[in-house]
Amino acid sequence: MNRDRLLILLLSLILFVPFLGTVHLFDWDEINFAESAREMLQTGNWWQVTINYEPFREKPPLFFWMQALSMALFGVSEFASRLPNAVCGIITLQVIFSIGLKWQNRTFAWAWILLYVGSFLPHLYFKSGIIDPWFNLFIFLSIYHLFITIEHSKDGFSKHSIYAGLFSGLAILTKGPVGFLLLFLTFLVWLFVNRFKRPAAWSSIGAFAGTVLLVSFVWFGYETIQNGPWFLVEFLQYQAELFLHPVAGHKQPFFYHFLVVLLGCFPLSIIALPVFRKRFQGDDHGLSKWMKYIFWVVLILFSIVTTKIVHYSSMTYLPLSYLAAIMITRHLSVPTIKRWQFNWITIQGLILGIVFMILPILMYFKEDWVDLVEDPFALGNLSANVNWIGWEWIIGLAFIFVILFAMRMKAKSPARSFLVLSLGTAFIISGIMVAIVPKIEGYSQRSAIKFFEAHQNENAHFELVKYKSYAHYFYGRVTPESSQLETADKHYIICKIQHVEHLTESNPTAIHLYDQGGFAFYELTLSK
Repeated sequence: MNRDRLLILLLSLILFVPFLGTVHLFDWDEINFAESAREMLQTGNWWQVTINYEPFREKPPLFFWMQALSMALFGVSEFASRLPNAVCGIITLQVIFSIGLKWQNRTFAWAWILLYVGSFLPHLYFKSGIIDPWFNLFIFLSIYHLFITIEHSKDGFSKHSIYAGLFSGLAILTKGPVGFLLLFLTFLVWLFVNRFKRPAAWSSIGAFAGTVLLVSFVWFGYETIQNGPWFLVEFLQYQAELFLHPVAGHKQPFFYHFLVVLLGCFPLSIIALPVFRKRFQGDDHGLSKWMKYIFWVVLILFSIVTTKIVHYSSMTYLPLSYLAAIMITRHLSVPTIKRWQFNWITIQGLILGIVFMILPILMYFKEDWVDLVEDPFALGNLSANVNWIGWEWIIGLAFIFVILFAMRMKAKSPARSFLVLSLGTAFIISGIMVAIVPKIEGYSQRSAIKFFEAHQNENAHFELVKYKSYAHYFYGRVTPESSQLETADKHYIICKIQHVEHLTESNPTAIHLYDQGGFAFYELTLSK
């Protein structure tokens, strides 16, 4: 199996590592997290997470440690900020290959990998700078080892209980107590289904609990001893706000995450749909049941939570891809994928391909229709100077070809059809990230980021009027001195173009520098 692992390593390196730095980090989360890591390097304080050099109550430090270490090695950059998740992608593929091989077979293990890298959102997250890929991996491994402890260990002590506690503790250090909550809720579902029978030996239960406490104490205990329980108190208050109120405008309907998973995890979500029928026969060892438990726990929990952000449901991707792999491997021998699924894959794939074709063409000829746009900020965005070469539409055409070719082969060679669909989609995603996404970013935020970069060596204080961003901290290289207006050398004020009147009324002495990309830039003379 060493050849398989080397091939998986090569595939993950090709898919996840190249071109990580070709596009600026995106507001909010990518820049937010990278800035916390940068401030760790700036201050040398690796124990307290900060934003603008003030305590950041939303996340523990484990992921920021990874990013800060990457920045220490490769410099403060987009590449260094995203590299930890590329590494997570490399490790995740090795993990799911091992699990698939242990509980199924080599064909299943490869099918699971190809489904994961050949679906949009699961693939894209390994190219991002957000916390969730590592958090999801830790939660998944914790639940996996809990499954072994409960379902496949004898009455005595199981070492897998320690592994379950270890990964749960790491999840807590990555994203807080929710790292334990998801595991606990999944366990409660199992307990209810099995009529509250004792899950494992008391020695295993004790080992799990002790390991969780020991690992999470590495930071939570130290922070509480050094600075008091402020983080836990404020963290719990913040989580309550997320649960009860749509923080930062992230209000969506109850079914939001159902749509995100169904449409965003194309095509694995469509392949997996039949596993939720009552007559579906899972695997013999029970892992498929646990995959369903965690899938529904995550989807229902974050549908109830009032604040809905797209990556909240990303923990469903690993269990859903496992279930999809069951369906696809069965189809290779006995047809199990229905015609309506093939039709759905074809229609959604063609729609995506057409969008990937039309978008570059529209932007290349934007002068012919841009006057129809009435919103001043959108019109300002579209006025940004973005260089479309003119061939980017070929990526959409290539995706259409992949879909049609894979669907045409489905009857004669299901295995080749699946291979074309998954690998073709994986490389199309990479092409989109290189050729299209940087240009979209050029309209949405690049003008503001270029301004911050141009003034990052001036000990400048940046003030944003009527819009929220973290870009000025990271790309302006804000220091402890420039974070305070009293100790800064220059004072710049930035707003979206539609709020210029408000800015000038509040700051009548502000000097207008220029407008670009939907943003207006001003300087205010400091009196010292």
